[in-house]
Amino acid sequence: MTIAPSEAAHRAASDRELVAWVDEADQVLGALPRAELRERGLIGRCTFILLFNGAGELCVHRRTLSKALYPGYWDVAAGGMVAAGEAYSDSARRELAEELGIDGVVLRFHERFYFDQPDNRLWCAVYSAVSDAPLRLQPEEVSEAKFVSLEQAERESLTRPYCPDSLAALQRYKTSLM
Repeated sequence: MTIAPSEAAHRAASDRELVAWVDEADQVLGALPRAELRERGLIGRCTFILLFNGAGELCVHRRTLSKALYPGYWDVAAGGMVAAGEAYSDSARRELAEELGIDGVVLRFHERFYFDQPDNRLWCAVYSAVSDAPLRLQPEEVSEAKFVSLEQAERESLTRPYCPDSLAALQRYKTSLM
């Protein structure tokens, strides 16, 4: 895997970024660099924002190959780690603006849930938003994006690599609508 110099610098900076460190009950224990949190198998906070257009299609995007976790995977949600001292809602607004260039939209909160895999332990907050504004992709994070039906995203997730944590967020979103 070859990583462009700007992507490598972005990855190094993001691995040093201080993120919220929490316990199994989502109580804040402190702040740690993202890479240390992952290496030690500790729990962080994360947001997932499902972006829909006015036609009800979901934005799916492909992560760059420089991502430390799930490089090159497709993702059904914008999002990322909650910074130290940051609220879930503030993180969701920031991540949507950074990754997809969507700002100033109403974010609808759906729920929080715990996601636990050996290399990815998270307390997650799920949000959704609707926007027909043009996407402005963050080149260090997102290589391409498209809007598809929920059914198509779920079908594609059976044959293409999709991020398991954001797929769990999508399932939580769907359950919250019932």
